[in-house]
Amino acid sequence: MRLEIEALDAAGHGVARNPEGKVVFVEGALGGELVEAEVLQARPRFELARVVEVLRPAAGRRAAHCPHFGVCGGCATQHADARTQMAAKQRWLEDCLARIGKLRPGLLLPIVYGEEWGYRRRARLSVRRVPKRGVLVGFRERRSTYVADMRVCPVLPPRIAALLPALRALIESLSVRERLPQVEVAAGDGAAALVFRHLLPLAPRDREQLGEFGRANGIQVWLQPGGPESAHPLAAAAPALAYELPEFGVRIAFGPTDFTQVNLGVNRVLVSRAVRLLEPRPGERIADLYCGVGNFALPLARAGAEVIGFEGSAALVERARRNAAANGLTVQFETADLLQPNLAPYGPFEKLLLDPPREGAIGLVKALPEDWPRRIVYVSCDPATLARDAGVLAHAGGFRLEAAGVVNMFPHTAHVESIALFVR
Repeated sequence: MRLEIEALDAAGHGVARNPEGKVVFVEGALGGELVEAEVLQARPRFELARVVEVLRPAAGRRAAHCPHFGVCGGCATQHADARTQMAAKQRWLEDCLARIGKLRPGLLLPIVYGEEWGYRRRARLSVRRVPKRGVLVGFRERRSTYVADMRVCPVLPPRIAALLPALRALIESLSVRERLPQVEVAAGDGAAALVFRHLLPLAPRDREQLGEFGRANGIQVWLQPGGPESAHPLAAAAPALAYELPEFGVRIAFGPTDFTQVNLGVNRVLVSRAVRLLEPRPGERIADLYCGVGNFALPLARAGAEVIGFEGSAALVERARRNAAANGLTVQFETADLLQPNLAPYGPFEKLLLDPPREGAIGLVKALPEDWPRRIVYVSCDPATLARDAGVLAHAGGFRLEAAGVVNMFPHTAHVESIALFVR
């Protein structure tokens, strides 16, 4: 059917209406285009379709950079330029705030842009051995559990992307190739690591081959026989991965399975913006919730604030403590249940920094006392849960949504990173 595309949604689909008025989400379409589309799925409230032919292209359309785009599910919007992608994400943030939180920010912050290619310092690559094709290593195919037959990947760091053919050959040669479902990528400013998840014990020859691969390519090889806590280096003397925050004179070490931001270049800008919005002052008491390895806590401490970081993972707390010591900073880090937090024994705090997972921080925002904090910076990876929590802060907690904006942490994907400032 022929469709006029009204807009691009945050998932990278064009939004249109068929002749009966039903909403149609169209893969490969952009706002303002006229396209021929075929229906893939018909549901009671909407249809999913894909472009067969673009009859009138949008100004923001461009050729996809990757030959696997459209099959590989790792990217959704390579056919749109950066401005088009980010305009859609900003509209999605504004829509969530208005529809879910019943709010409008006092100020829309400028979009934070960054490198579009080679940015993905963290990734989980699926592995599957297919008869007559051998081992496949890559992201899942779009709308499928199959593994994409990836030969190149322009969003991975070039040194990692260049290893894809050799990585396939390596896994094909292992005795556990049928029971090795995942390879996790983790890259710092210098060193990089590959974490091999294996469901059967490795044979001695497997270990030799993995070690040879790591030495030949300058890559740390880690093994993960169980959950993330079981990950360990094949070579005992593997140096820590790390990244720099030059503006604050901070170097942060992390393990390959520790949570860190995917895009280290954009993370530097994000941390800088968060610190400016929070306005730390010497001697102020600030709590960093979901602090991880110290990404925000250490820069805040560098500004002279008295910082306490709270994190649910004891391993991350220990890593954060070591990072503070290595940077000559005094920061208190505590393990805490952030689903049902109790900050009273540590408070009061003048300011809070929140960087929760996709589930948001609803338990925390509901538990805040009436007299503190007076300023909150909230970093979010899900506009819907940010909007829900913002509604609680604004309508029940006495806060004003002073500013909000999007951050280009995940170019070409449907993931929307954002930052918001609340003032009591």
